[in-house]
Amino acid sequence: MTPKTKLRWDIPLTLIVVLAAFLNGYKIWTDHYVNTYYTTTVASMLQNFHNFFFASLDSAGFVSVDKPPLTFWIQTLSAYIFGLHGWSVILPQALAGVGSVLLIYFLIKPSFGVTAARISALVFATTPVVASVSRTNNIDSMLVFTLLLASWLLFKGIKNNKMWTLIGAFAMIGVAFNMKMMQAYMVLPAFYLFTIIAWKVNWKKKASVVTGATVLMLLISMSWALIVDSIPASSRPYVGSSSTNSVMELAFGYNGVSRLTGEQGGGGGGAPGGMMGDDGSGQRQQQSSTEDGTQGQQYSGQGRQLQSGDDGGGQPPGGFGGGEGGGQGQPPGGGGFGGGNGNNGGRFGTGTAGPLRLFQSGLSGQASWLLPFVAFACVGLFASIRRRNITQKHKESLFWLAWLVPVMGFFSIAGFFHQYYLIMLAAPIAALAGAGWKELWNYYNSPSGWLSWLLPAAIPITAVFEMYIIHPYDDTIGIGWSITILAGGLLAALLLIVMKRTERVAHTAAILGLAVLLIGPIYWAATPITYGQNSMLPQAGPSASGSNGGGGMPTGMGNDGSGDSVPSEMGNDGSGGSVPSGMGNNSDSTVPSEMGNNFGGSMPSGMGVGGSESLNQKALQYLKANNTGETYLFATTSYTTAAPYIIESGENVIIMGGFSGSDPVLTLDQLKKLVADGKLKYFMVSSGGGGRGGSSELLQWIQENGKEIPSSEWKQSTDHSSRNGRDGNETLYEVSSTAKGGE
Repeated sequence: MTPKTKLRWDIPLTLIVVLAAFLNGYKIWTDHYVNTYYTTTVASMLQNFHNFFFASLDSAGFVSVDKPPLTFWIQTLSAYIFGLHGWSVILPQALAGVGSVLLIYFLIKPSFGVTAARISALVFATTPVVASVSRTNNIDSMLVFTLLLASWLLFKGIKNNKMWTLIGAFAMIGVAFNMKMMQAYMVLPAFYLFTIIAWKVNWKKKASVVTGATVLMLLISMSWALIVDSIPASSRPYVGSSSTNSVMELAFGYNGVSRLTGEQGGGGGGAPGGMMGDDGSGQRQQQSSTEDGTQGQQYSGQGRQLQSGDDGGGQPPGGFGGGEGGGQGQPPGGGGFGGGNGNNGGRFGTGTAGPLRLFQSGLSGQASWLLPFVAFACVGLFASIRRRNITQKHKESLFWLAWLVPVMGFFSIAGFFHQYYLIMLAAPIAALAGAGWKELWNYYNSPSGWLSWLLPAAIPITAVFEMYIIHPYDDTIGIGWSITILAGGLLAALLLIVMKRTERVAHTAAILGLAVLLIGPIYWAATPITYGQNSMLPQAGPSASGSNGGGGMPTGMGNDGSGDSVPSEMGNDGSGGSVPSGMGNNSDSTVPSEMGNNFGGSMPSGMGVGGSESLNQKALQYLKANNTGETYLFATTSYTTAAPYIIESGENVIIMGGFSGSDPVLTLDQLKKLVADGKLKYFMVSSGGGGRGGSSELLQWIQENGKEIPSSEWKQSTDHSSRNGRDGNETLYEVSSTAKGGE
């Protein structure tokens, strides 16, 4: 092979990369706050090294985000270079999504060939959840890229018998742990299995190296957590969403076992058992019981960010909150394989736990499209396996299967996760689909008996499943999509059967079959662009409203009796209303009636779509004009209240309640001391409450000792933010340094 041949441009791969870049990056510049929780963190981290190292949520450095810092370090670097914008914090994830496409290609190509590698890369690029998550500043796209990089090091180390490269693979999992903690360990069964069966060294060396690599992985995983936990609590931020102010507890509890069991304590123990907890990308939902036993909203703890798309993207469709319609990615009529409905029986529309969960309507559109084909592919990939004849292809196929099966098992039984977590399925599905397609084609073209029928059978069966996914949306997107996929799959299978002896026709039929099976995933992967999406809880799929599109919230987020209520900041006046300013685009989109009917009210200013402002300039001017040397502009229990002042103005603001509004960030004595020392005097609190436990105690003291500032002095009564969001539900208090108990 000549050097010229080696450097030949792979045009199909280039086109796939361009497609991935388009799906991941087009129009990300229209998303202003993205996931507000994370963008607020990045804005705070830009303030100083203290905030940067600890991944502080608030600019004052009192509470940290509830995830490790590595992804936020990268996002902060991007924001430092390009300025703090929605697109600048999305960019690392969009690039990670494109990088993952290339890694899939280079992982598959050596053993299975160029065709299989291209198909795998294409399948990964068009997996809907990959495109959806990569268009936000949520962590998961970066996590998957890091795990694929670890996989590449593992394959390279074992193939070339390079011990340190293999150890480096496990070290990269430790790096991934510092992105999203225990989720990174989901690939460990595949890594251990592949090392055992593929590394050609004696068992003694194999055991010692694997042990050493595991120890190194654990050391890297725990490095930041141990450093933070070893620092006195008074010298660092409170660990957000933890119960004991410990990163280790956060990692193995809130971000670990609790994901499986569904039990969410969090927030310093102040949250009730019904509280939903998550990372900002999956927002915590907290319920409270009213006197009559119904479920109400207790605190104002979050904003909802919708990405804008065409046709007013960013407008939530009908059904937000568990109405008759579904959210984005949820079929209008519900329906579920094995028991789905409008709410799909699970929190955040994740379906009913069980072996068929990934095939239910709540999840199937995110990553499950090709699972039936993958089942046939595995039969073909392992049909020739023998105890004394395990080839490299078999070993690599086992690696991907050992990644896929445990992850499928976890999501089939897990008590608490979100649709976008299913990006963890994308890589093994893509790898097995590409490798399997090539193997099934080889069987089809050879006298392989029953194995030659696998490809003609796999295509129509998968097409039927894809029609099942799309059919509930026929009224929204048109019945033509369902008919095309079913008819195309049947036609491809028929041609493969009838024209088997005509190689050109059979080859065309196989290509047709592949194209047909990618119609649904490509359409779904494009919906974040065409319909918009919820950047805090991203999921792909057309809007169930069937009108202007919109980035619908997942079904099950309203107070639908599931015990997962939306915080009061989302509205508590029992009315509907238009979505306020500053979120996804500049259209005057209104929230459908279903949204108001389920939990009432409107979304907080700065987290919606509509007007052109998200920061209350009048309040900012008032607070700055009346600052008499205080260190902090104001304090609040809600990060959504603080977000515009931190993101847009870079002000020094204390978030007393962390993500949920209930984290015990400050004790009452600490708050009194801040006031007495002249460091803080203004408090902006929601009229709907704003916390539990210690937060409630702080609010009570503020209300008893503070002077309410007349709304005419700081509220913008004529703008969107006042009429529809945060300012309309909040009160500004001034607490004197001589307040009772404050000396």
